[in-house]
Amino acid sequence: MSAVRVPVVRRLLAALGVLLLVVVAGCGAGRPEGNLDVPAADAVDTATGVTTVTFWHSMDAGNGVALNALVDKFNAAHAGKIVVKPIFQGDYDTAITKYKASVQSSTTPSVIQIYDIGTQFMVDSGEVVPVAGFAQRDGYDLGAIQKNIAGTYTVGGTQWSMPLNSSVPLLYYNKTAFAAAGLDPDKPPQNLAEIRAAAEKLSKVNGGPVAYGFGAAIYGWFLEQFAATNGEAFCNADNGRTGQRVTAANMASPTITEAVEWWQKMVADGLAVNTGRVSKDAQDAFKAGQTAMTLESTGQVKGFTTAAKGKFELGAAAYPVVSGTVKPGNGPSIGGGSLWISGPGHSEAEKEASWQLAKFLAQPDSQAEWHTQTGYFPLTDKALDEPVDKEFVAANPLFQVAIDSLDKTEVSPATTGCAAGPMPQMRKALEEGLERALIGKDPKTSLVTVQENVAESVASYNESVGGS
Repeated sequence: MSAVRVPVVRRLLAALGVLLLVVVAGCGAGRPEGNLDVPAADAVDTATGVTTVTFWHSMDAGNGVALNALVDKFNAAHAGKIVVKPIFQGDYDTAITKYKASVQSSTTPSVIQIYDIGTQFMVDSGEVVPVAGFAQRDGYDLGAIQKNIAGTYTVGGTQWSMPLNSSVPLLYYNKTAFAAAGLDPDKPPQNLAEIRAAAEKLSKVNGGPVAYGFGAAIYGWFLEQFAATNGEAFCNADNGRTGQRVTAANMASPTITEAVEWWQKMVADGLAVNTGRVSKDAQDAFKAGQTAMTLESTGQVKGFTTAAKGKFELGAAAYPVVSGTVKPGNGPSIGGGSLWISGPGHSEAEKEASWQLAKFLAQPDSQAEWHTQTGYFPLTDKALDEPVDKEFVAANPLFQVAIDSLDKTEVSPATTGCAAGPMPQMRKALEEGLERALIGKDPKTSLVTVQENVAESVASYNESVGGS
């Protein structure tokens, strides 16, 4: 890494509110040499000894078991040449914070899983080799990756990382409770007005069969999705996807404001419960039958199905729109994470071995195993054609709802999410605005306030990386 790039990265980290990371041991001028070039294809074969790949990830519990099993298969297939050492680094926020520290201490991992909203930061870090370069060298078809998933990790026309775990949000509902309330369990709500109408019949306050008709976590991703399903970019500059940097977020847009006003009134009228920001609390309320509808990722299909067994019939529907019906091509944006290959400080063999790992995890049989064990989307249609995957979807038809929802969504700036460097902080700010509204503050004022604060953060970030 050149001496010029070091202060840029430090300024970038400072702009993200992590200035204390600068004092991490080893953050002096002695940054290891290295480059962002794609290595020769035979870099591993010509290297001396075994090439070690450090792989940082955020997959715990069952997802971690599934990932480790795949890594074990990779290691067995490359015995004597490559050994991958997967290391759990905590949740997404914790992992990216540790990564920022590793940049300062010159100890970045060979490859790291970073969540979707960390994409622009990783691009700006100057630490990663785009997977598009490896693909071009090998004639590897990145176009085989599901279009929306690939689009999420494409900035400025370049696909920077290899997707690993991808999901979209769905509306989950208790079909048994719907029937008990006199609602058609095969006609789930499609918009917020319909969710409210159903909640009025479902909620205990009106003599319904459950405590609350609706309940979802205070999660900024859900509000961002209301913009996406309405065909609107959450941030300006086409969500930062078409060459210009994001300078502002549309947090107080009419669409998001209407959604927050709806949510506030639902809670105030006893039709929805405010479970706070912890996703597990909202998930547990739904599993226990305390709420009849919730918003959650496709990653919860398996967990919700297991929890509902013997208690109630589970339903799932495409993510709702604020009003009316979803227009053709519109839909929610992808969430999840992808794999980023480090350059500076890493040998040519290490970079190549990391690419070999990324390709292995993306191949159809690996993705079929990943999908069936975790519930995350397979990256390609070929994975869905694997016999084990066909059997799995047939036995778990709610996954087809998620697959259909994604396939119907066209790739656009609105449906690929906001690519802004401080997007993690922006999402938290949006959650603050929703949280204030749910405890009685004026929704519009709350959203305008966080939007103004975010504009300052984005300006500071853009200045740190030399953007406009």
